Amino acid sequence: MFGNYLIGLREGLEASLVVCILVAYLVKTGRRDALRPVWLGIAIACSVSLAFGALLTWGSQELTFEAQELLGGSLSIVSVGLVTWMVFWMKRTARHLKSELHGKLDTALSMGTGALVATACLAVGREGLETALFVWASVRASGEGSSAPLVGVLLGIGTALVLGWLFYRGALKINLAKFFKWTGGMLVIVAAGVLAYGVHDLQEAGFLGGLNDKAFDISSAVPPDSWYGTLLKGVFNFQPDPTVVQLTVWALYVIPVLALFLAPAVKRGKAEPKQEPKQEPSRS
Repeated sequence: MFGNYLIGLREGLEASLVVCILVAYLVKTGRRDALRPVWLGIAIACSVSLAFGALLTWGSQELTFEAQELLGGSLSIVSVGLVTWMVFWMKRTARHLKSELHGKLDTALSMGTGALVATACLAVGREGLETALFVWASVRASGEGSSAPLVGVLLGIGTALVLGWLFYRGALKINLAKFFKWTGGMLVIVAAGVLAYGVHDLQEAGFLGGLNDKAFDISSAVPPDSWYGTLLKGVFNFQPDPTVVQLTVWALYVIPVLALFLAPAVKRGKAEPKQEPKQEPSRS
């Protein structure tokens, strides 16, 4: 449940910050007349994201078991790729997000109402579609038939909405760069579990081999139905009996990605040469 709460919190806060930046900029520049098309674009983005999530949830139920597993595994891998790109993108652009959105909004204001709707829709819609896909994949990986993963996601999104409102009102200030760095690192670990589960789906669909080739089996020490087994499953998508392929893919993803993500940013650019102070000629 914690892993899904983290997804809802992280993704929801990104979308909330985007909305706060757009609305605050229009209010401060005296363009309240442009708020309606911006809210319309946000509403369209939310509707499309919900429809996409519903399509993923109920659209796959008519498929055969093998087709469901193939679809689930493929989309899990795609969602991990999108989330990985997202956490690195936010790490790189967190400090410049406000100025980037302001520039896009200025351009949209000069083009008219349709451009405003499209700008708001695209800015929020990207976060919404990524959230819908990754939440669907994570809920699948956390165990079907349980409402706890979905509850965790909703609680995370609710927390993000409250934090976004507090940011807008100026009642809360935190170091967003550090927040996104540490939540991004934890999200990489969650994504690794989703990736391993996606690989297992592909093995069950017969697309990948090695389904019966277990790396280890500690089910007796960590029963999946125990409180600690459920906790590990909910937070890290832990599986007590992974296949060799699952464990290999998990390690090949989480070790380099986490190391690159937590590494300090390298500042590019040549240092300017130091200029020697000019010596005034001596006067005789």
